[in-house]
Amino acid sequence: MSPRALLVLRAEPGASATAQRARGLGLAARLYPLFAVEPLVWAAPDPAEFDALMLTSAHTLREAGPQLERFRHLPAGCVGEATARAARAAGFAPLTSPGGTAQALVDALARAGHRRLFHPGGADRRPYAPPEGLSVRTAAVYRAAEAGDAAGLAAHLADAPLLLVHSPRAGARLAALVPPERRAHLPLVALSPAARDAAGPGWKRADAAATPTDAAMLALARQICHSPPPTP
Repeated sequence: MSPRALLVLRAEPGASATAQRARGLGLAARLYPLFAVEPLVWAAPDPAEFDALMLTSAHTLREAGPQLERFRHLPAGCVGEATARAARAAGFAPLTSPGGTAQALVDALARAGHRRLFHPGGADRRPYAPPEGLSVRTAAVYRAAEAGDAAGLAAHLADAPLLLVHSPRAGARLAALVPPERRAHLPLVALSPAARDAAGPGWKRADAAATPTDAAMLALARQICHSPPPTP
């Protein structure tokens, strides 16, 4: 029996990157992005007001446009290696956070002595709590618009693929598109417990990666896809 296929639901270009990594692990993967990333019009504040940049997604580097270049002299705290690679390629000096979340990053920047952060990012973002004495100014430079629909997604579910859920928002969208009666045959792997919980109940199985990284998600997906079916 062939191993279960993966269905990657995240926006491009991350979807193709995840699928390529999955295929490198010997997994079959196909794409049905539930979001499409679009740039927004924004006005950059005065870079002199800040002592560090906070980057929580590689989409910021791709979608913010030339205004972001005014902040290249600032140390750039990044969530995740993908964001750090994009920052490095754009000429920034990236610092990665130890925990892979916005909260871990803001805490790390505070410990490093930074007090005035500029956080350009998406229109939808998970909340975090800046430590006392640290201020953060945000700017929405892109948005993830909904893509696809229930009928389009359903066409990819006939062989019960393993669904990859990269964010709480993707989990909530998946829950809205897949009715409860269809979930019993569909397993999913989520980037985090929050993303898993946002997908709601009733799935064949719903697991969260040990750490919020693509590599951890795919390692868990590989384990699930190659597991023998339970004995009746």
